[in-house]
Amino acid sequence: MKFTDLDLKPKILAALRDMQYVDLTPVQEKTFPHILAGRDIIAKAETGSGKTAACAIPMVQMVDTSLKAVQALILVPTRELALQYVGEISNIARRTNIAPSAVYGGFPIQIQTAKLNHGVEILVATPGRLIDLLRNTKLSLSNVRTFVLDEADEMLNMGFISDVEFIINCLIHEHQTLLFSATMPKEISKLARKYLKNPLTVDLSRDQTAPQNLQHHFMQVNNKNRLESLLKYMNKIRPKQAIIFCNSRIGAEKLHSHLKKKLSSTEIIHGGLDQSRRTSLFNRFRKMEIKIMVATALASRGLDFTHATHVINYDFPADTEAYTHRTGRTARMGRKGIALTLFAKRDLRNLKTIIKANRIQPIWKGTEPDLKNIPRPRKSRKRRPRNYRLRMRK
Repeated sequence: MKFTDLDLKPKILAALRDMQYVDLTPVQEKTFPHILAGRDIIAKAETGSGKTAACAIPMVQMVDTSLKAVQALILVPTRELALQYVGEISNIARRTNIAPSAVYGGFPIQIQTAKLNHGVEILVATPGRLIDLLRNTKLSLSNVRTFVLDEADEMLNMGFISDVEFIINCLIHEHQTLLFSATMPKEISKLARKYLKNPLTVDLSRDQTAPQNLQHHFMQVNNKNRLESLLKYMNKIRPKQAIIFCNSRIGAEKLHSHLKKKLSSTEIIHGGLDQSRRTSLFNRFRKMEIKIMVATALASRGLDFTHATHVINYDFPADTEAYTHRTGRTARMGRKGIALTLFAKRDLRNLKTIIKANRIQPIWKGTEPDLKNIPRPRKSRKRRPRNYRLRMRK
């Protein structure tokens, strides 16, 4: 289905043409008519499936421009996602008089309050800053018709569920709720049952866990040659743009220190950087001003890096979910991409789990490991205290 097949306002269709949006993604095709009809929805879909536009386009379509009040509220877990979301909405609404805005921590609340007082129809917010505004300003949610909870599982992981429930309980009038999540933990299912009314469930991840246009490469290394193997790969492949993931901030800083001496246009991003610095780095990466980005988990959830051709797991992901979210930063919206994961012998059991859970067709860079006969991990023997025998004698 094409966007021109939908009964959208001419100005929205013109903006979508400017953005080169032609065909609807599966999640958009499944949810659009139900969102426009005002139905509650639980959508579980692969990363990079077009979930942001699936919400943003109907919301812009449904805004009453004669009412200068918040009519749609989108709750997201991080400042980066808030900025990305409001950027997408701004592009869709660029030919209209609709004013979207984002509120998040780390930015002067007075400036955000002034923008809200001037009139905002679509508000994107992180939980903490939104609660601050509800408690300390005249912000009203009484005109909210559509409430979107995006990256719900990440809200849970970051400990925001109590904040989310507080915000939902502020919406005491009739409204539509859209819940988007990459995974569906028990706590999120419980939340959905409690607050959503007869929701339509859309699960597009059942048969397509990982993007199908993404090649999954794996290379066995050891701790001594891990950096050398990465450098050889980078010099040989020369990716157009790559994100390299590490498991810790210290590890990322150490890797960045090595790479910036060998590879040009290399930067690092992690949660320890101040908000203005992180925002600048994300924008520069999207504009292709940065070629290689060393990152921690901060960059693995929901963020759309359209031009990233390669994702590299320098450190082996902690679990299947982390692998899915990291590798989902490339091969988005129908584009092709490559994910390379470096692994050691100790990772074989987890590697087998990831390949099976994501239904991956692995491409081995080097020798293919024997995943059928993985030796069982040795049971650690409890050491007896030095004076054990002396105690026994006594």
